[in-house]
Order: sequence, then C-alpha cells, then structure tokens
Amino acid sequence: MAKRSKRYKAASEKVQAAKVYKFEEACELVCQTKSAKFDESIEISINLGIDAAKAEQGVRGSISLPNGLGKNIRVAVFAKGEKANEAKEAGADIVGAEDLVEKIKGGFMDFDSVVATPDMMANVGKVGKLLGPRGLMPSPKVGTVTFDVGKTVKSVKAGRAEFRAEKAGIVQASIGKASFGGEKIRENATALIQAVAKSKPSTSKGVFLESASMSCTMGPGIAFDLAPFRNA
Repeated sequence: MAKRSKRYKAASEKVQAAKVYKFEEACELVCQTKSAKFDESIEISINLGIDAAKAEQGVRGSISLPNGLGKNIRVAVFAKGEKANEAKEAGADIVGAEDLVEKIKGGFMDFDSVVATPDMMANVGKVGKLLGPRGLMPSPKVGTVTFDVGKTVKSVKAGRAEFRAEKAGIVQASIGKASFGGEKIRENATALIQAVAKSKPSTSKGVFLESASMSCTMGPGIAFDLAPFRNA
C-alpha cells in the first residue's frame, strides 16, 4: 500500500470513513479537506445502476454549471469559413480543419475540449483514436457537434461539465475548486447530479443513482446520500 502524506492524513482525520454524509454536509466538508498549496479541484463520482456493457444503457451528457469550473478551458474547434470565424470570435483557443488534424497527429494536444461542425466529423474521425481515449471526441449527445459553434464555445469556456459513464457504470466529473466554498460547490453538484438523473436510460431498472462521493484533488473521498435526488 502506498504511504500517505502527512497532509493527506490530516485531511482524512476530518472525514469519518464509514459515514454517509448528508449532501449539504459533504459539500461543506470537502472544501475543508484541501491541503495543497494550489487551488484543488473538487471531483464527484456517481455509481449508476446500469449495465454499461450494453450500448442502450450508455449515459452521456453535459451541463453548464452555475458557478463554472474555476479554470481556463482550452477549446479546439474543427470548422471552416464563417463557422471558423464565429468560433474565433467566441474565444476558441485553436480553430482549424485538415491543418488541425495534422497538428494532432503530430502530438499537439494542448486543449481540454473539442467542438466540431457536423460537416467536419469526417476529418475529426481521422484522429478519433487519439481524442477518444482522452475523452475529447466531440459528440452530438453532449452538444459538441453543432453548427452553433459560437454559443457552444462560450458555454464550454464558461464552465460546462461533460459526463460519461465508464465501463464500471461510474460517472466522474469536476464540479469546481476548493476555493468556491460549500454553497457554490453544492449548486454545481446539484446541477450535475440532476443532469445525470435525467440521462437515465429507459432500459435501466431499479435504483439508478446508487451511491456517490466527492473529494479534493489531494483529499479523501466523502460519501454522501443521494436520496434527495432519487426522490426529486
């Protein structure tokens, strides 16, 4: 077992390992477990009652968080002509077409999100094997394949969280920074959980929102009760 740092141990002492906290308590507590000198991100993990091996039970989507993510999101856009200009005016960090494909093939990955117009998806497909494993492949399901590139770029830059269930049926996403404080983290977490809940596949039976936890980048996981969201 890896040795834990003194800072991690100190943060862990604030959390009761076997306890499932009330949602509001967890949002306050997670901000208190920060220990690093940098402003740690707050991550949330939700276990879903799905069979992720079945395509029809895939869960994927996005949500604009009320308080953003607290960081600069670098956006790459695949577009041409007027749509390329629209993306640049909206604040996209890099815009291109075939030239962007070649840059990515050459190892350029200096971006956090990718947006593409539908007519550019054939080009995007050429680097799909590079974008996909990093969770960067644009998709209509999360609104990143669209002709409305200006609005989408602004939304992503402002702090839009994208989520996707992994093979184990778990959704993981960032919901802000420790410096946000409990109230803003609660608002962001609420928006994300509600968005995930609305993404429940029709073929998923039983409890959909099974369990969840949140943590700082360098801190321990804090389990919290999802009952308020199941009953909403």
